[in-house]
Amino acid sequence: QVQLVESGGGLVQTGGSLRLSCAASGGTFSNYGMGWFRQASGKEREFVSVISRSGVIRDYAESVKGRFTIFRDNAKNTVFLQMNSLKPEDTAVYYCAANSRGGFYRDVNQYVAWGQGTQVTVSS
Repeated sequence: QVQLVESGGGLVQTGGSLRLSCAASGGTFSNYGMGWFRQASGKEREFVSVISRSGVIRDYAESVKGRFTIFRDNAKNTVFLQMNSLKPEDTAVYYCAANSRGGFYRDVNQYVAWGQGTQVTVSS
């Protein structure tokens, strides 16, 4: 089973940028579709973005489309989320997750492994 560790979160002002990283180990990374989800305080975990195992297909939540970019480096077993033009409503704990079908799913139940999360706080 793959293990995931996120990094790159922090405090940033409105309009700023952050790049999240998710390093995978213990599995064949290129077999997994990789997703990013987030959970704000008191809210349910929600889909942010996903990339297929090949990296060809990407999908984004409407709330982040045009501001966030997901990409992966299969040689380094890492998936990234570049976040630009950040807004206070982007504040949340961000999680990366792996789905063993290699696809691009928005449903949390399709994911078999999760990282511990990294906090992103956007100040107004």
